[in-house]
Amino acid sequence: MWQNLLDTHTIIWYINGDPELSQTARTAIEADNTINFVSIASLWEIANKISLGKLELKTPFNQISRQIVENGFEVLPISFEDTLTVSTFAIPPPRPI
Repeated sequence: MWQNLLDTHTIIWYINGDPELSQTARTAIEADNTINFVSIASLWEIANKISLGKLELKTPFNQISRQIVENGFEVLPISFEDTLTVSTFAIPPPRPI
């Protein structure tokens, strides 16, 4: 069984039917015996972009949950334990602009 973690752009492109999503990616998402995961952080990012007027979806955001279920996607939560792990990551130095 294959497992995919869909990033924010992939979710947006898939939901919108956008041609930016490659046929290879679409095939991987729609393949049988595949589990597609969506991070709650990606959904938060989409909601934030919509609220700032930087993103429009073909489907109203309040219906995205239904689309996630209909497409068989599984939402990955973020737990406090996850944030504890992230707090231990070494932060790389900033890149010069």
